[in-house]
Amino acid sequence: MRFLLVILGLMGLWGCSPAGSGTVASPAEAKAYIRELALGQVEMKAAESFGGQQLVEITGQIRNNGPRVLKKVELNCVFFDPYGQVVLRETVAIVRADKGGLKSNETRPFRLPFDTLPKTWNQVMPQMVIAGIVFE
Repeated sequence: MRFLLVILGLMGLWGCSPAGSGTVASPAEAKAYIRELALGQVEMKAAESFGGQQLVEITGQIRNNGPRVLKKVELNCVFFDPYGQVVLRETVAIVRADKGGLKSNETRPFRLPFDTLPKTWNQVMPQMVIAGIVFE
């Protein structure tokens, strides 16, 4: 299986980790570990609901090529209008502890549904940027 590294950068980390829930990566740790993560087979589909609302779904896979177990990985998905202006920025978890996390050398699928995209969205794949990493 081929993977394309499409992670564009590290936006920043926030919050504190409750006891027993893992270790929030420092910005330096996360920036260094980002090279170990690969997104692949990323696709975007759109459908219309019975109520006429548009549902956009992004699917793909994330692979952890590094040595550490991940409890959580969050992405910022940034949607633009035709003029390059940001119309929506949403943070979503693509790896979660309650779904088993992501072990070293493991690949896991993800699905991101968006049903509140502004009509001014340019209909192009959003920019996806790693926003946070939590290690086991």
